[in-house]
Formats: sequence, structure tokens, C-alpha cells
Amino acid sequence: MKRNEFFSAFGISAGMLFVAPILASCGKNVLDTTGIVVPNTGGGTVVDFTLDLTQSAYSSLNNSGGSLVVNSIIVAKTVSGSYVALSAVCTHQGGLLGYDAGNNRFHCPNHGANFATDGSVLNGPAQTALRKYNVQLTGNSLRVYA
Repeated sequence: MKRNEFFSAFGISAGMLFVAPILASCGKNVLDTTGIVVPNTGGGTVVDFTLDLTQSAYSSLNNSGGSLVVNSIIVAKTVSGSYVALSAVCTHQGGLLGYDAGNNRFHCPNHGANFATDGSVLNGPAQTALRKYNVQLTGNSLRVYA
């Protein structure tokens, strides 16, 4: 293999490593039980995954006010002890949201938008509500689904 062929092949491979996750987030995907995006042969975007709350990766959800982001979905245990799952991406300019337990809301640090636990806009600049997902707690398993 010639040097220029090597660099060309390397560049394409490296580019695919960067582009593949972006492409995986577009189109028809399914979140499996581990939170991994997998192809959906049925069409449309399907969200359906389960978090084992006994695993250390999800331990923040055992405490009121705890939250985490799994594949662009923010899951939080509210101050009242209920679970909520919303899109983790601000509808204004795509900033990553965090759960503000002190005010029981979701906050975008980029421009200050705030959202209620039902996904509705509390204050802008965002004008569009967040997508809300269903949650179901069974024992130590928290299912998040559309």
C-alpha cells in the first residue's frame, strides 16, 4: 500500500468513527435495554430501555434530586420522589439540560431556558416543549419508553 493510499484509507476510517454516532442518532433507531442505539426494522424512532437501579452507573436515580442522561434522554428522580424522563436537548439551540432539584425544573446552561417536569417551557428563550417519555418502576428496574 502506498503512503497516500494509507492516509486516504485512514482518513475515511477515522471520519466514519466520528460520523457513525451522528448518523445513528438520525432516522430509524431503537434504544435497547442497555441504552444502546440499534437499528429499528419496524420504522420510526422507538425509545424503550430499562435501567437497573442497583447498578452503580444509575445510582444517582436512587436519591430524590438525582438525574442522569442516557442517549439524549434525561431521567430524574424529582424532589417529590417520582421519576420523569424528557429529551435532554434544549429546544432552543440544542444545549444539554440538567435537572435543577432545588427548583424542581430542567435548566439549559447555554441561554437560561427552564422547563417543568412535564416538559413545558417555564421561560425562554426556548419556545417549544421537551418531549416527555413514559416511565415505569418495577422493583429496581426503571423502564423508559415512548
